[in-house]
Amino acid sequence: MSASEDSKSIDNDTATASRREFAKMAMGGAAALAFAGTGSASLRPIPPGIKIGTSAGQPTAENLIYLKQLGVQWVSLAPTPETATAEGFIKMREQWEAGGFKVYNIGSGVGPSGSLHNMPEVTLNLPGRDQKIEEYLNYIRYLGKAGIPYSTYAHMGNGIWRSGRATLPRGYTGADCDLSSPNLKGTWAGKTYTEPLSHGRVFTKEEIWDNYTYFIKKVVPVAEEAGVRIGIHPDDPPQPMLAGVPRCIFSNFEGYKRALEIANSPNIGVCLCCGSWLEGGKMTGKDPVEMIKYFGPMKKLFKIHFRNVSAPLPHFTETLIDDGYYDMSKVMQALVDVNFEGIVIPDHVPALGIIPGAEPGLGGGAGRGVPGEFRPNVGMAYLIACMNSMLKAAQNHKSSG
Repeated sequence: MSASEDSKSIDNDTATASRREFAKMAMGGAAALAFAGTGSASLRPIPPGIKIGTSAGQPTAENLIYLKQLGVQWVSLAPTPETATAEGFIKMREQWEAGGFKVYNIGSGVGPSGSLHNMPEVTLNLPGRDQKIEEYLNYIRYLGKAGIPYSTYAHMGNGIWRSGRATLPRGYTGADCDLSSPNLKGTWAGKTYTEPLSHGRVFTKEEIWDNYTYFIKKVVPVAEEAGVRIGIHPDDPPQPMLAGVPRCIFSNFEGYKRALEIANSPNIGVCLCCGSWLEGGKMTGKDPVEMIKYFGPMKKLFKIHFRNVSAPLPHFTETLIDDGYYDMSKVMQALVDVNFEGIVIPDHVPALGIIPGAEPGLGGGAGRGVPGEFRPNVGMAYLIACMNSMLKAAQNHKSSG
């Protein structure tokens, strides 16, 4: 759950884009602008085509070589409080570009007060809401100045909920969510949330919708001026109610549809985390392919988290993309069919293999022993290969059809 440049650099970048590529990008932007309420929205151009990338960590020499070996060109980054400035984002972008990569996303926002992602102050209208919103608006302004085309935002009021880890039949482990488990809890930004009431009372759906509307109406003009796309991540898990907080907006198709209509901007769209969506099963109202076919042609689909799970709620375990209950090749085919132009990344990558000296169960399979020591991420390599194979097969199927 996105690196940088000032306004002069933005103009220079645009000027150096090839006319053919810019024309293709402009067509997509023109279609998206039809949804703008102000008529003054802008979208930073991105090249056409599906971009298989990854969350990339730090631009160390070892990591740059490893990602190049995997065939990755586009990366998704996360900031720190120290780097979350226009200058910091510019430096991040330039570091990756110097290594031959392109930055699509700097997400999971952070500001002076901490996380700007899954902010209960905003989602639930708690003390500090306006401060959080202003920090988030500045964050989007920094991205615009840095030339970053996209950022992911999540709107959960009491974190991501899990009950521990479980071992899959193939022998690797994944995060587990069992709604009946006594260990079930939500976590985000160092805070823990539990049943029965994470914030002391039950909130109404009307409150959640009012709070979202208050927030997004402030975000839209800033995003449009900055030229930044914002993709809203599904609730994880998309359970209708958790600890007194309704998950009524970003846990189902109708909620997304209404939310994007309220925003009424080409800059506000969907980050479709397939794993989170599959956790909801039939409760979501549409499966991932149906979501892609609806929002893709509207140019409202910005980023895909390519993830699978063992089963829908009430109990699921995160799996490798070829080991869950949904055929993820259908997702890739749908993306090709709707001419998706955003980034597709592996998400919540399970650890694979046993590396001597590595920390046991380290998320993502990075296999780091001594702090700071780089070791290739076996799980990510496996998933990137699967995704590239699915993409080629989907492209061949479309061209032959």
